[in-house]
Amino acid sequence: MEELRERPGPPWRRWVERTGRGPAWRSALLVAVFAQIGAGWAAHAQSGRVALDGFARLLLLIGPALLVVRHRYPVAVAYGVSVVTLVYVGAGYPYGPVFLSLALACFAAVVAGHRRAAWGAVGLFWAGHLLIGHWLYPWLPPAGNGPTSWAQEVGVTAWVLAVLAVAELVRVRREQWARERAERAAAERRRVDEERLRIARELHDVLAHSISVINVQAGVGLALLDSDPEQARTALATIKAASKEALGEVRQVLDTLRSPGEAPRSPAPGLDRLPELVEQAAAAGLTVEVSAEGEAGALPPGVDLAAFRILQEALTNVMRHSGSRTARVRLTWQPHALELRVDDDGPATGGTPGGSGNGLVGMRERASALGGTLEAGPRPDGGFRVSAVLPPKAGAFEEDL
Repeated sequence: MEELRERPGPPWRRWVERTGRGPAWRSALLVAVFAQIGAGWAAHAQSGRVALDGFARLLLLIGPALLVVRHRYPVAVAYGVSVVTLVYVGAGYPYGPVFLSLALACFAAVVAGHRRAAWGAVGLFWAGHLLIGHWLYPWLPPAGNGPTSWAQEVGVTAWVLAVLAVAELVRVRREQWARERAERAAAERRRVDEERLRIARELHDVLAHSISVINVQAGVGLALLDSDPEQARTALATIKAASKEALGEVRQVLDTLRSPGEAPRSPAPGLDRLPELVEQAAAAGLTVEVSAEGEAGALPPGVDLAAFRILQEALTNVMRHSGSRTARVRLTWQPHALELRVDDDGPATGGTPGGSGNGLVGMRERASALGGTLEAGPRPDGGFRVSAVLPPKAGAFEEDL
C-alpha cells in the first residue's frame, strides 16, 4: 500500500512544532548578544536609571546562560531567571531586553507542560516588581527615585499575560497537532491491518479451493492408476490445471505487495468466472446446478469479487465436508441486493460442525465488509446451506449504456 506522507505545514506551524526540540544554546546565545547590545541602547534612553556596570552585564549573561538547560530543567530555569530579572530591576538598571530571558524561560516551561511553574515564576516577578516599585524603592537605587507609576505596572502586567497567552496557545496547538498525527498513524495502521486481512482472505480462498480440488483428484488418480490409466490421466490433467490457476491467482495477490499503488495486471475474478468454477467442481466429482432469478446487472468490482469468493468457498466446503456429490447454486438479483445461496443434501463427513471454520469466518467478513450478511448452517431437512445477501452501491445493477 502507498505510504501516506504528511504535507509540510506553513512556516509558523513548523516553528511551533520545533519549539523546545532544537539545540537550546543557539537561542540562548542570541538572547545574550541581544541583551548586551539592547541594554546599552536602553541605558542611553533611560537616563534616570542606574548606569550599566560589571554586575549588570553579569546579570544579563546569567539569564541567557540558564536558558541553555531550559528544556531539561524548565521549572528551575523559570524560577531562576525570574529571580535574576528581579535582582536586575531591583538594582535600578534600565528596563529592556532583560525581560526576554524571562519570557523564553516561562514559554519553555508552559510548552513542556509545567504550566503552574510558569505562572508561579511570572507571578513571583510581578509581585516582586510591585513590592520594589511601591514599597522598597526608597532603599533601592537609583537615589531619589519615586514609586512606579500604575500605568507602568499595567504595562508590565499586560506583557506578562501576553507571554503566557502565547505560550498557552503554542502548547494547545502542539497537543492538537500531536493528536492529529496519532490519529493519522492509527488510521494508517488500521488500513495496513485491513490490507493484510484482505490478502490473507484472498490467499485462503484461492488455496483452499484449489488444494481441495487437487486433493480429490490426487485420490482419484491413485485409486485408478492401475485399473483405469486413462481416467487417472484425466485426474492428473485436472490437478495441473487447478495448480496453474492457483499459482496465477496467488501471483496476482502477491503483486499488490511487490508493487504498491499500481493497478493489478489482471482483473480480479468475478461472477463471470462462475462457469469455470462449476467446471472445476465437476472435475473434482461435484455436480453443480446453477439457477438465477431476476435481471442480472453490473456489479462493483468489490462486490463481484466477494460474490465469487463466497461461492468458491461454499463449493469448496461441500467438496471437503459433505457426502453429497451435488450442490445447488442460486443467484437472486433484487433491485437493491444480490442474494447467493448454496445448498447440498449432506450428510457431513468431517470438519467442524456449525460452520465455525476459517472459511466460513472469511465469508462472513467479506459480506460484513460490504454491509451485507451471511448465514451458514444445517438445513432442517438435512444437508447444509450457505446464504449471503450483498447490498451493492446505488446504481450498481443499472445496465451499462
